Amino acid sequence: MIRGTLITESIRPGSSLKGIPLTLTEISRDVAANATPDQPPIWTGIEFESTEDPTRLSDALAAVLDDKPFVWYCNFTAGDEVFVVYPKRAFRYRRGDAQQRREAQDYGRSRGVPPSQLDWTE
Repeated sequence: MIRGTLITESIRPGSSLKGIPLTLTEISRDVAANATPDQPPIWTGIEFESTEDPTRLSDALAAVLDDKPFVWYCNFTAGDEVFVVYPKRAFRYRRGDAQQRREAQDYGRSRGVPPSQLDWTE
């Protein structure tokens, strides 16, 4: 079972996530505690579950996530695997693999994601 969170504001304008069955488990709207000055101050979080193939979901997210004026990412878990998806790039690793997690975080930092936002849970 896939479980994850997607920030609505992370979806590139003019794109859509179609053909991927997601079950919404929660929608929340909160002031982002660690938003940068150029990011929206309020984020809408969509908690979801899915039985979709995780690689297919990862590819679909990589195609719709925004990278202008800043880079967003989405993360989800599928069993004992963690997926961290950036625009046009995804990372997949086993829970607890510190080296692979660091590689995903390093990539995010190299694209301008603030370190305080590279704190996904496994």
